[in-house]
Amino acid sequence: MTSSQQIHITQLMSALKFPNYSAFHAWSVSHYQDFWKLIIETLGIVLDKPYNKICDMSDGIENPKWLSGAKLNIVNSCFQAQQDQTAIFFQSENSPLEIISYGELNKLSNRVANTLQKKGFKPGDAIAIVMPMTPLSVGIYLGIIKAGCVVVGIAESFAPDEIATRLRISHAKAVFTQDHQIRNQKIIPLHEKVIAAGAQNILLPTDILADNSAFTPLSCSPDTPINILFSSGTTGEPKGIPWTQTTPIKCASDAYLHQNISPGDRIAWPSSLGWMMGPWLIFATLINKASMVIYDGLPTTREFGEFIQNTKTTCLGVVPSIVKTWRATECMNGLNWNAIKVLTSTGECSNPDDTRFVTKLAGNKPMIEYCGGTEIGGAYITNTVFDACPPSVLSTPALGLDFMILDTHEVALIPPSIGLSTTLLNQDHHKVYYAGMPRTSDGRILRRHGDAIEKLPSGFYRMLGRSDDTMNLGGIKISAVEIEQTISGHPDIQETAAVAVSPPDGGPSQLVIYAVPKPNLHPDTEQLKTFFQTAIKKHLNPLFKIHQVILIDALPRTMSNKVMRRLLRQ
Repeated sequence: MTSSQQIHITQLMSALKFPNYSAFHAWSVSHYQDFWKLIIETLGIVLDKPYNKICDMSDGIENPKWLSGAKLNIVNSCFQAQQDQTAIFFQSENSPLEIISYGELNKLSNRVANTLQKKGFKPGDAIAIVMPMTPLSVGIYLGIIKAGCVVVGIAESFAPDEIATRLRISHAKAVFTQDHQIRNQKIIPLHEKVIAAGAQNILLPTDILADNSAFTPLSCSPDTPINILFSSGTTGEPKGIPWTQTTPIKCASDAYLHQNISPGDRIAWPSSLGWMMGPWLIFATLINKASMVIYDGLPTTREFGEFIQNTKTTCLGVVPSIVKTWRATECMNGLNWNAIKVLTSTGECSNPDDTRFVTKLAGNKPMIEYCGGTEIGGAYITNTVFDACPPSVLSTPALGLDFMILDTHEVALIPPSIGLSTTLLNQDHHKVYYAGMPRTSDGRILRRHGDAIEKLPSGFYRMLGRSDDTMNLGGIKISAVEIEQTISGHPDIQETAAVAVSPPDGGPSQLVIYAVPKPNLHPDTEQLKTFFQTAIKKHLNPLFKIHQVILIDALPRTMSNKVMRRLLRQ
């Protein structure tokens, strides 16, 4: 366990003379200007031009202007470690370990930025990446931002239709991809998928032509977009959520405070640039002068576990469904994970037995449950490394952010905070997050989130999943409507409803399909499951697995004819 002298939260509490954590958290939200000033100074965020004010609220609580008057490129804050320090430990399936220094990563990203300029791309242009997490894709990601362009993160596991949707929403002017990726010794084409998605300007690694490895990152306003990520609402079309130059400060702040990341730490979190934890990992690691630990392959294999062992990973992030597989297959038994200082988990509700299993693998190190969203840039609720916590529960709102639990168990955030989105590409931000929301007893505006949560008599919190029609499958958010549209077309079925259900003993959400047969027909549920799963694999994402298909005479509906998925979940 990390000693109290090395715990960042306790160091700050001591310096600020707070008697306990709750007082520190209360100050972090009531004096948010002072808190974020402290964090920016502590993290050493590089500003080309100083700010006039930490947060300008003249346009209202929904439109705060963070670091008003400043100029910066957040990538400058990612390269303050010594140039020979390790930035990335990397390994592909059945390949040797590679080590990439900060200096090498910096030069690679500079070459990417110079290439974009040579090819005529302008600041503000959207450039998509459909690649797995590798040193190359990380360098491309950072180079796009250095050039003042905007990364469009698209999960490489998506089918062409879903890639096309995200290219359209983002107005992407080019796509970085690679020929293929290897998963479990199978060759999975990527270039072909991007072509099938209708991309017009495809850039391959061989298109990084610039030899010049020197580049001065473009200095930008703090609210300039750097990354478009996608979450799903209930309309059937994913929401395009822009991250700005200040969103990475939230990523790095959470990692510094709650995962207690320090210079020299080694952080692994199997992810994708199309899921927020990919960019989160980049900024949380590099701004804190630590090292990314990236494995290009299946994280459910023993080879991944050996990679964690051999790299002496100090912070291991997981998605609960991965842990469930480790436990079922016993593939990690006997490995030495004693270098791990902290475990952390996000993406799904975790299971207590699975949590006990993985903490035992790591020598009973603390598990930080970490729950938030793309539109937050990090967590709204989490744990701390110094506060012992029962498995699969959470103990505190994240520092700098607070929330309320409404009567329906729905989470409502209390703005402002660095990281909270202020715009959406293809939907009305006010309507999605603020319209119709109640206020606090003292008149503060609440922001809709969509998680359901329960406060236990012990004071801890337990996640209940989503309160709306969005589900979280394997760490990727998807709307019920998207799934229902994808599986439509079976000749024996007149309508379907998709819901995500939490298992009775906790753990990752399970996808359940309710199907209403046409009159006088009695289709076989296993055959339906095969039909639906094939459609999802082909048109949506092969990672979304159907747990069960249930036949039902009619879907429950409201007076306005909306499907009551809440009743189906129950």
